[in-house]
Amino acid sequence: MRGVATVALAVSLSACATPTPQGLPPVSVTAQAETEPVGTAAQDAADDPAIWRNAADPASSLIVATDKKAGLYVYGLDGSTKSFVEGGLLNNVDLVDMGAAGIVVVASDRNDLANAMLQVYRLDPRTAALTLLGKVPGGTGEGYGLCLRKAGDRLLAYSALKDGTVQEVEIALGAAPSGALLRQMKIPTQIEGCVADPADGTLYVGEEKAGIWRFAPGATEGELVARVDNQHLVADVEGLAILREGDRALLVASSQGDNAYAVFALPALTPLGRFAITAGAFGAAEETDGIELVGGSFGSHFPDGLFVAQDGHNQPHAQNFKLVSWAAIKAALGID
Repeated sequence: MRGVATVALAVSLSACATPTPQGLPPVSVTAQAETEPVGTAAQDAADDPAIWRNAADPASSLIVATDKKAGLYVYGLDGSTKSFVEGGLLNNVDLVDMGAAGIVVVASDRNDLANAMLQVYRLDPRTAALTLLGKVPGGTGEGYGLCLRKAGDRLLAYSALKDGTVQEVEIALGAAPSGALLRQMKIPTQIEGCVADPADGTLYVGEEKAGIWRFAPGATEGELVARVDNQHLVADVEGLAILREGDRALLVASSQGDNAYAVFALPALTPLGRFAITAGAFGAAEETDGIELVGGSFGSHFPDGLFVAQDGHNQPHAQNFKLVSWAAIKAALGID
């Protein structure tokens, strides 16, 4: 999460300010599209995206994203707003296609800072509308990060509380959603993004000031596998995303402190490079919170996958989300 300082304080400290750390130089890419700004202006409001790929008509795929002061937007790939649903104070969002149960969207609810909830929706791909199915408990504390995994016909949610606690909750849909706590994990300090490997269930969690933790399936103790080193990762560590292409798996992390994104090869977390979304027809992306990456064709502008990143600036407008071709990112990084 970005820190906010007053102008007066910034001026008073300018003479003795410590230079902002800069990681290894990133390669540059530009966005092919951007969403319309979120409705909450002049605040840190846009936060986290999720992508639904329409396999039958890739160009009609959808992006669900949070305005963490207001609710959830659904956007088309041209960035236009398809729908909005009020949800109050939300933070992160994820979605999975549950087959006959439909496309399920879950958002971390922080309306009660003492008791996290998970808002559960169904996304109608024809109308791009979200319908609230209900809420399930997400743990004691402020809801923050959130990621999902489909395990067979089971829906697993990872509710990441601001204090570093992560609860694995199995969500049963039925007539009304209900949740069952499966395990609880903890990292030392403030949390942000998380992502579960769709193949084996390994969970990766970002500790903002320290780095990326890994939890094996079923484990309650994790290990810090990629540290904030001011080379590959510059604090804060924010959004995380995993992409599996054939027998290769990649982890992408938002290195918010220097407006870049680090790419690692799994399972060894081998660094493959860094990229930045720089100024182009749709502007740069800076101080990014949430990210998402999904492979496959999304039409002519995104022929080999789509990367979406929150833009924490986007002046003079409210914050929004930038859409980047994964093919362009791979080419810039020299990844086959």
